[in-house]
Amino acid sequence: MSVLLFFGVFLSLSLGRYSNDPSKVLNVLLARFGANVNVDPTMESIVFNVRLPRILASVMIGAMLSLSGAVYQSVFRNPLVSPDLLGVSSGAAVGAAAAILLGAGLVTRQLFAFIGGMTAVLITSLVPRILRNRSNMMLVLSGIIVGGFLSSVLAIMKFVAEEQTELSSIVFWQMGSLSSILGRELLAILPVFLICSSLLLMLSWRINILAFGDLEARTLGVNVRQVRGIVIVCASLLTASAVSISGTIGWIGLVVPHLGRLIVGSDNTRTMPLAILIGSLFMLLIDTLARTVSSVEIPLSILTGFVGAPLYAFLLYKQKTRLD
Repeated sequence: MSVLLFFGVFLSLSLGRYSNDPSKVLNVLLARFGANVNVDPTMESIVFNVRLPRILASVMIGAMLSLSGAVYQSVFRNPLVSPDLLGVSSGAAVGAAAAILLGAGLVTRQLFAFIGGMTAVLITSLVPRILRNRSNMMLVLSGIIVGGFLSSVLAIMKFVAEEQTELSSIVFWQMGSLSSILGRELLAILPVFLICSSLLLMLSWRINILAFGDLEARTLGVNVRQVRGIVIVCASLLTASAVSISGTIGWIGLVVPHLGRLIVGSDNTRTMPLAILIGSLFMLLIDTLARTVSSVEIPLSILTGFVGAPLYAFLLYKQKTRLD
């Protein structure tokens, strides 16, 4: 899967509206390593300033959403759970919409989206404490409540938005796009990606134990509250960081963990690393299609729905046949 991802990155670098010649891209890359080859200056600028930041962003976002989905599905012991379970996507959408209504720029919009996503997770985690019921089911129900409320807030923002400018910007952001990604966006989410992914991978065997249930995990010596808190915070940070720069992208965090478990089983020490690779490759494919199949860029959520829904149906069919 790592080899496929490597070749996928090179293929994506070679595809675009300016040129589809892999040899030009290869010359550009070799020149960066000191090789004496002829380089097209325009192609060099496009590769390093336009295509490469976007490709790296798609790889990181796919990895973040897939890893978050795998973690949530294991911790909550529910294969239908997705990374926006705790209201992250709804909170990020409200934050981005608020920035758009205030006339803020792209960087401020991304910052507002991140703050909105993490605020939603904070509110969701506070509800079980207030109700003095910290079970998994109560946390899930809190996420549904907060997500539903924030969806209503977003609907109000759409209602008062100016139709030709603000409303269209909010709707386009919700559909997901990487067309405006630059190097600074990657640097902004890179620390979160590295730290949270590393922590989750190191805790993968403890996540296996959490999947047995709270009583069994305590019997085996795991501090359930502490481990679950760290895992949920890391997964929520990954989701909020991804959504803040790309907009809402569905299906990846739901479908990819299933595909990983179908290949290597339910052991998170193997499923989580594989989910990172498959998610990166899947998101790279979707973004490459979004910018190449049409003269007008297609929003990412449209393509993830077209590809993800049939794939999810196929995975459910395969799992059903195994159970039968």
